[in-house]
Amino acid sequence: MKRIKKTWPFHVMLLPALICLFLFSYLPMGGIIMAFQDYKPWEGVGGSAWVGLDNFRYLFERQDSMQVIWNTLVIAVMKIVFNLLIPFVFAILLNEIRKTALQRSIQTMVYLPHFLSWVILGGILIEMLAVDGFVNRILAAVGLDPVFFLGDNNWFRFTVIVSDVWKEFGYNTIVFLAALAGVSPTLYEAAEMDGANRLKQTLHITVPSMIPITIVVGTLALGNILNAGFDQIFNLYNPLVYEKGDIIDTFVYRTAILNGEMGFGTAIGLFKSVISMALILVSYRLAYKWAGYRIF
Repeated sequence: MKRIKKTWPFHVMLLPALICLFLFSYLPMGGIIMAFQDYKPWEGVGGSAWVGLDNFRYLFERQDSMQVIWNTLVIAVMKIVFNLLIPFVFAILLNEIRKTALQRSIQTMVYLPHFLSWVILGGILIEMLAVDGFVNRILAAVGLDPVFFLGDNNWFRFTVIVSDVWKEFGYNTIVFLAALAGVSPTLYEAAEMDGANRLKQTLHITVPSMIPITIVVGTLALGNILNAGFDQIFNLYNPLVYEKGDIIDTFVYRTAILNGEMGFGTAIGLFKSVISMALILVSYRLAYKWAGYRIF
């Protein structure tokens, strides 16, 4: 009771956030029951017919469902890999710049795209990557054929991954720069006295110092392996690239919202949530085992 008397203002301060968390995150979870119903909006949750696991069976029987899951895995895995690799290398290069003003200017420029929504960037990319857009004009100027970046299945995934890495790599670099800031300067001084040049210092001091945080970020990213980026895909894709560009979230949007199959859409969302939760638990365990990272 003495402890509660001392800390009750902090609990009161947390109360509004907890109320919002309950109202917007936990209370809507009651809608999960729709995944086991042939849900009809005019009949409601109480009046819709109970179908058990039929929606989940339908998910695995539909050919387009399997293609959507595969698309999601491919795009998400490629994003995770390149959003680790590019910031890792860029942080090392940025750390080698000795002029603080130049370093901060470069940081500001590469961070900027992160703060722009995909609605804005999507409109810009659609204009730039159109058949008669800026990029294809450059290709035509050097004698190359125009590329239908957002309408060709063979190019759409590439465009999505590259544009996502371009948008996020600057912001993702912050984690690696923070890891580099914790490296003791005495290690570099000792290496320099032993005759190690900048390349050897990077290979034997900088890179090993960044490996633990890389393991943590990489393993925790496994929890998002089924999140391939709804905002980006929704603003860039079209029916021409459904075969290679349609992901779980956009598929749920079309089936649940546009086609009215709300029970089926909820089943897909629940399937995704369960898999993501399992991956988060596994990745957290791996991060603790390999890098000693833990929250609790």
